[in-house]
Amino acid sequence: MEGHTLTTKALALLLTLSIANPLWAATAAVPPQLPDPGSVMGVSRQDQEQLGLKAMGEIYKQMPILPDSSPVTQYIQQLGRKLQTVIPAQYSWPYQFHVVQQSEINAFALPGGPIFVNIGTINAADNEAELAGVMAHEMSHVYMQHSAKQAVKESLAQGVLGVIGGILGDSTMADIARVGIQVGAGTVFLKYSRADEAQADAVGAIIMYKAGYDPHALAAFFEKLEKEGGSNGPQFLSDHPNPGNRTQAIDGEVANWPPENYLATSQSFFHVKEDAKGVKAYTGQQIADGAQQGLWAEQNHKAGAVPGAAPPVSNQGSAPNTAAFADVSYDQIKPNSTFTQFEQNAFLISYPSNWRGASDGTSATIAPPAGVAQGAIAYGLIVSTAPMSGTLNQATQALIQYLQKTNPGLHRLDEVRKIRVGDVRGRSVDLAGNSPIQRNGQPVPERDWLVTVPRPDGDLLYLVFIAPESDFSQLRPVYQKMLDSLQVK
Repeated sequence: MEGHTLTTKALALLLTLSIANPLWAATAAVPPQLPDPGSVMGVSRQDQEQLGLKAMGEIYKQMPILPDSSPVTQYIQQLGRKLQTVIPAQYSWPYQFHVVQQSEINAFALPGGPIFVNIGTINAADNEAELAGVMAHEMSHVYMQHSAKQAVKESLAQGVLGVIGGILGDSTMADIARVGIQVGAGTVFLKYSRADEAQADAVGAIIMYKAGYDPHALAAFFEKLEKEGGSNGPQFLSDHPNPGNRTQAIDGEVANWPPENYLATSQSFFHVKEDAKGVKAYTGQQIADGAQQGLWAEQNHKAGAVPGAAPPVSNQGSAPNTAAFADVSYDQIKPNSTFTQFEQNAFLISYPSNWRGASDGTSATIAPPAGVAQGAIAYGLIVSTAPMSGTLNQATQALIQYLQKTNPGLHRLDEVRKIRVGDVRGRSVDLAGNSPIQRNGQPVPERDWLVTVPRPDGDLLYLVFIAPESDFSQLRPVYQKMLDSLQVK
């Protein structure tokens, strides 16, 4: 009888809820999910990443950029990483976050992941949620691959088929222009449609929500700029055409999402606002004048503001790069004795549980958090695939040549040797190059252990185990244990 009593009470409670809210069952709030961004005809992820890096290199010549050591940049990077963590690994990009010393309000995104935020934007934001909204909006342009899609659309409209497949040519500026990015005279202009802006608002709102910020703050910041107008807004608003009533559109998006206790701001935000006041900011005209004089390239170099590099996890692969990197000790990256698994469509591997795995769908990076910064990896493992033509030996030699071509200074320490990876035959070779870690202004020597194995589908799976030369011998047993756990699919 007791069970019957409890059931009756439960039914009564449900009936009461239904009377109080007849649509309760039908309108149950559903958490939003980020959309599948799809792919771009003829433009690979690697194309977009390389274009972004090319454009970023030009921006560091044309504009004053704060170094990564700046507290303002470090805050922006931390906020960016917080937003990035809510993006599924298979859809994410090698986002980078940089701060431009410009007083006007602006922010912009480059293909493949680089994001730039003006000091003026930080000063104009009333709280962290507004700043997160601007950054989430820019990240969404990358997420949805808007620059590449615009380039393809224009090429098709002009009847130029297949031009995007060879988008990376000899001219940096021409390549950048093809995707609607104009860099010159200290300014950056990007070409987005109103539909792109609406989509970036919608996707940015989801990123904000998942990261704990009120999506309405995104619309509030844009609406505030449009009302204020004046000298601070024109470039930002011309780069970001209003798709319509942002507030109404975001209200509609959020209406059926589960309610959250949003984070409006943080103490870190107020601290960075104070720090930002002490940063020398230049007007757009001053930046344009300085660009013509070649001022910013020299100033950035002296300040240690150097463009980072994208993580080498594309389907063509690359060896570790030589981007500037803070010094890291072995104790900061020391692997746990307990292991966990990382699985992708091409492989399964075990790795130390205090390290982290990330993937773009075709390639993966497994590394300690302290061993990765601004896209550079100093400790850890890169796993990727490449087309295999000829024998395993020939494919391995071709891969080594490619890595050497794309990484000056990389050289072999021994001959390619045979190796067994479980039941699969493979090849192994030790390489040496420059670590992204710098000491006394110079990169420290690095050891890279390259292992290649054939996949059942005929492609080549390759692994690059990375560490500074001084620490590699300590990590070698861990790397061997990881390799022993590898299952090729």
